[in-house]
Amino acid sequence: MKLHEHQSKELFARYGIPTPQGKVAYDAEAAREIAKQIGVPVVVKAQVLVGGRGKAGGVKLAKTADEAEEHANTILGMEIKGLPVRKVLIDPAVTAKAELYLGIVVDRAQGAPVIMASAAGGVEIEEVARVSPEKIKRQTIDPVLGLQAYQARELGFDIGLEKKRVPEFVKIALGLYRVFVDTDASLGEINPLFISSEDALIAADGKLVLDDSALERHHDLEMLRDADEENQAEREARTAGLSFVKLDGNIGCMVNGAGLAMATMDVIKFYGGAPANFLDIGGGAKSDKVAAALRLILADPNVQAVLFNIFGGITRGDEVARGIVDALAQVKTRVPMVARIVGTNAEEGRRILASANMQTATSLEEGAKLAVEIAKAGVGN
Repeated sequence: MKLHEHQSKELFARYGIPTPQGKVAYDAEAAREIAKQIGVPVVVKAQVLVGGRGKAGGVKLAKTADEAEEHANTILGMEIKGLPVRKVLIDPAVTAKAELYLGIVVDRAQGAPVIMASAAGGVEIEEVARVSPEKIKRQTIDPVLGLQAYQARELGFDIGLEKKRVPEFVKIALGLYRVFVDTDASLGEINPLFISSEDALIAADGKLVLDDSALERHHDLEMLRDADEENQAEREARTAGLSFVKLDGNIGCMVNGAGLAMATMDVIKFYGGAPANFLDIGGGAKSDKVAAALRLILADPNVQAVLFNIFGGITRGDEVARGIVDALAQVKTRVPMVARIVGTNAEEGRRILASANMQTATSLEEGAKLAVEIAKAGVGN
């Protein structure tokens, strides 16, 4: 789950990270009043959950309250990378002598968080990594010990900070790590981290991406979710308790188990096909959940075939089969479907599907090949 800039910076401030004391406006008139309250000049910043706002014209400097109103009026009517701008953040303008980058991400290869810093802040860190990777300095964080002050100091010196600025940098780095851990984040980022004209370090922008799987522990953070910014299908999947990610292929996939779902997509690719989604219905899915999952798959107009790969362990094969039949009664479709069901009550499940005129397979390889052949032939379109 992504948080907006203003939400991230509010959390940062709670952990002692210095941030501009801005406010959110939902209309141009409110932007004008906020600019008056906090004093000009101000920066008017679009609040959308995508990068590249500045390049798209979503970040503008206003030297007067009237100008803040004009900029807000323009920005609130924009779409940035397909997302409508519904609110703007009015921040006090900061004169910066330099722009740094500071971020923490989970490094899956090392099985540990990694903190990164760069003197080349203010631009997308991916671009810095591509063009000048030597400018990004890293420290691996021991998951048990956490980020140590000496690591943050070393990082500060590695990016060329003057000695007098290093203690404040260490404080910010340790604060960012505490936010990262306490919110169960997968990414915490300050870009840019300004060195102001008064020699202070200020988090001018902020980004937090939270682990959806940990939100059960953070009901207060769950309340910050912006449903308007989510993909409609993924929002519906979350409401139904499904793990769903839309992809660009044409073979819909319904699988129980994340690992099995990944393997299913790999086998589809191996046989020359392209999966249209990742979808894990979970270990104990009942017929209503399966029906909801099938509706999600069939809502994608690119889907030309659907492959069900169900292992009947916790989930019974006949329950899944009834869910498929129930869904087909609700959602009329000509898209051909292939089902591979093994395990608990698999034989009964296959019998139910056969009675619904659905093709069945006894192995994943057989099912994937059949689904790819059907999709390429355009059967049912």
